[in-house]
Order: sequence, then C-alpha cells, then structure tokens
Amino acid sequence: MTILGERAVVLGASMAGMLAARVAAEHYREVVVVDRDVPPERPSNRRGVPQACHGHVLQAGGVAVLDELFPGVLDEMVADGAPVWGDGDLSRVIVEYGGHRFLPSGRLPNPVTSYMPSRPFLDWHVMKRLSALPNVTVLGGHDVVDVTSSADRRRVTGVVVARRDATDAAVLGADLVIDATGRGSRTPVFLDDLGYGRPREDELVINLAYTSQWLRIRPDGIREHMVATFPKPGEATTVALLNHENDTWLMTVGTMGEEPARDYADMLRIARRRVPRHILDVLEAALPLGKTAHYRTPSSRWRRYDEMSRWPDGFVVIGDAVCSFNPIYGQGMTVAALEALTLRRCLQGGDNDLPKRFLRAAAKTVRVAWRNAVSADLSLPEIAGERPLGMRINNRFADMVLTAVETDPVVNSQFFRVLGMLDSPTRLMRPSILVRMARANLARPQQVRAPEPALAG
Repeated sequence: MTILGERAVVLGASMAGMLAARVAAEHYREVVVVDRDVPPERPSNRRGVPQACHGHVLQAGGVAVLDELFPGVLDEMVADGAPVWGDGDLSRVIVEYGGHRFLPSGRLPNPVTSYMPSRPFLDWHVMKRLSALPNVTVLGGHDVVDVTSSADRRRVTGVVVARRDATDAAVLGADLVIDATGRGSRTPVFLDDLGYGRPREDELVINLAYTSQWLRIRPDGIREHMVATFPKPGEATTVALLNHENDTWLMTVGTMGEEPARDYADMLRIARRRVPRHILDVLEAALPLGKTAHYRTPSSRWRRYDEMSRWPDGFVVIGDAVCSFNPIYGQGMTVAALEALTLRRCLQGGDNDLPKRFLRAAAKTVRVAWRNAVSADLSLPEIAGERPLGMRINNRFADMVLTAVETDPVVNSQFFRVLGMLDSPTRLMRPSILVRMARANLARPQQVRAPEPALAG
C-alpha cells in the first residue's frame, strides 16, 4: 500500500471510527484513535456509546465489510458464544414491517448469514482486533477540544486533546483527521471557526424513545432467533427481542410520539399490542437482569457536507457525525462500514482532494439509506413532514413488495438482501420480481397477514 503520511488521527472509537482507523492504517505510518472512554477489558457498555444498551443489528452488508477488514473476527465471535442465523429457515424469525408479517415458514432460496452479537460484544471484538495492529494506538480517556490548522486555514493539521481527569491540553499533529464522534460531532463548529461556514441539514423529527431490558429466558422458551415488529400506521411502536451471546436476550421497545416505556412491566404492556401470544407467554415468565435502559433520538439528521463548496484538506467526517438515522431500521453500523470501504477506495487514489472525493462518494450510500428510513417514517400518519408525490409512489410500491413478502420466498429473499444493504433497492424492480409481486398482490391472501396482538393492551 502507498504511504500517504506519517499520522492519521481518528476522533471517536465508535464502530465508524474503528473501521475508519483500520483502513487508514493501510496508508499512514501511525494511526491514533482518540476516545473519551478507556477501552474495556471485557465486553461492557461505554459511557461514550449510550445507545449500546439497546438492540443493534449488523446488517448483512456490514457483516461482509467486517469480514473483509478483520478476517476471522466473525468466527471468533461465534466461538465466544454469538448466535448465527444462516440456514434461511423462516420459522426462526418473526418480522413484521409496515404491518406485513414476513413469510413465517419455509426457507429462503438465497439466504444471508446473520450474526447476533450484542453491541458491547461486537465493539469489544473489533477493538481487540484493531488494537492488535502494530501501527494503531488507542488513546483512551481523552476529549477532543479543537482542531488545529495551517496559517491560511486551508488544511487541518491536527487536534487539541485533553485528559478527562486533567485541565491541561496537548496538540496531536496529523496528516489526516477523521471525525467519527457521532451525532454530537463538533465539526460544524470547527468549520465555522475556520471560516468555512456550517453545512445545510436535512432533518425529520421522529421523537423516538427507547427502553431496553436484558432477560434470562428458559433454554427451550423461544425457538426464534429474533422477533422484530416495526411501526405501522396507527401503531408507531417497535418491539424487538434479540438472542445474543451466551443465551442472553435483549428486549427493546421503541415509541414515537407517545410516552416511552418506564420499566419492564410497561414494556410488556406495549408488547401485548405487537407480539404473538407464544412470545408474550415467555416474556411474562422471563427474569429481568439489571435495570432498564433509556435512550432518546429526537430526529433523523443528515449534515450535507457533500454540498459544501469549500472544505479544508486533511479532514473528513464519517458515520453518525454525518448522518444519524432513525435507529429502529438498523442502518447506522452498516452505513458506517460501507463508508469505511469508500474511504479505503479514496485513499487508494491518493490524498489529492481526498475530503471532497470521499464526502461526495459516501453521500451516495447515505442517500439510499436516508430515503429508505425517511420514506418508512413518513408512511406513518403520526410523523409530521412533507410527502411529495415521488415519496407517495415509492411507499405504494413498498407496500406491494411487502404484500408479496408475506407469501413469496423469492421476493422475501430479495427484500432481506435489500434490507441488509447487500443489494440496491432497484433489484426489487427486476421483471422476475415484479411478476411475483403482481401475482401476490392479486391474490392478497388474508390468512397470512400479521398476527393479531396477544392482548388488547
């Protein structure tokens, strides 16, 4: 690999930050990852990643990237207890999307392998592999105070960092600075201070509130690996039950526009409106482990750095620092992984005009995920926002796809691949898929619609 500089500094040990550091390590003699948290010695929640307490899914597209950048890490997680769903047996998952229940039996003709680690478990394994690289250092327990620049402010030359338990600060020089500090990123402030102004922002208010609870469930209690019911018109709630490492389960309940669940009893109250009876029976008999965790996401937000006419050299932004999606759709980590591959390709092309090349290329990936998430949210009357004709047509087409997903294993398989960000949504418009969709929508069998909730709530 071509060496482009002496040092790259990555701000934040988020999944986006760790994957960005991995690709930067191919082109810089030294990579320093600056994070507010000291890396844990075992899988555990970090203060800097409060959303890690809640349900996460690494989509198939993200799994492929992880396997490419850290060969063998998936097998390591499985050996340490992470469950896997790879046989395409649809009886092992319950998914309801937009009010449509995915085909509940049979096998997918072209299955993808899904790995089911919890977020702390996943982060810990990736951090362990990243830290083992000889030219990567993780500087934990530090905050990023500011960026430094050349006299003409055309290039970012490093960052000012300070220990969390001290008042003095130090300058860490860099040929490339990568901001992966998440939704709370201070890049708009940094750019403004350097004279570049702030980016335009696209935003959709969703008022999402999460409540999650770890559970101990009897070994033979649930056959399924995963239960996920997404919002539908008239019911803007999400209930997810995920089988994680070492026979532990995580239940997450999300609400949009209504009061969040306060405790496990309140989570069960909402679950009664969404999950089948046999799942609810097990949940009511489960043993809660520890306290419930809470998290809020006021909006989905895309900072349009790709549209800025001026940008300093030596500085890029990645992951949630660019775009934070409604997390119920599980896109964040996978988009960050795909952005890391984009950064890799851009670095292979040299560092000339690197920031603009990367931001514009990464925006193509972000745009697909943004449209999917925003369109899904705006299909709900509970979410306020403009619904242009193109979006209404798109949502009508999506409803036809989901109707076919209820009964057709081939459409089901293709939708899983699109949902997992392995394939473009345009794959759903192939003639062979359209014929199957038309057949399913003409038949519209009522008996396979989403099951009635367990109780009236």
